[in-house]
Amino acid sequence: MTVTIRFARPDDVPTILGFVRELAAFEKEPEAVVATEALLHEALFGAHPAAEALIAEIDGVRVGMAVFYHTFSTWTGVRGIWLDDLYITPDARGAGAGSALLRELAGVAVDRGCARFEWWVLDWNTPAVELYRRIGAEAMEEWTVQRVSGGALTKLAGR
Repeated sequence: MTVTIRFARPDDVPTILGFVRELAAFEKEPEAVVATEALLHEALFGAHPAAEALIAEIDGVRVGMAVFYHTFSTWTGVRGIWLDDLYITPDARGAGAGSALLRELAGVAVDRGCARFEWWVLDWNTPAVELYRRIGAEAMEEWTVQRVSGGALTKLAGR
């Protein structure tokens, strides 16, 4: 069994959307996915890409993905990488694809001169949290996520 990691291609978009839907179901929010193939294609491969994706394959079969984008820190003065979604199909979990994606992303961050590689994890996702601790990730306990969306976003914008 051979795990390989590669950058996504346009023909991967249907698979990526399928993985996004599976991840949302795993995270108990299947109805939250409103992305379409067209939206993902534009976000990943359009004139001004908003994100990038890596694909994990085992023996040539797509089994996972990592979708990421650049952030910026005024404190460091350089970019970072934000991992938006990491997903491995249930049958492939434990085969090393998740760790391989994280290693590849760390390499991308180092190669691009990034100061940080960050992501969120649900506190109840114990297997993921354990993997992240094994690779040296630290929980940022003192920080909390803040979000404005939907009607609150429109109201804040004064629209």
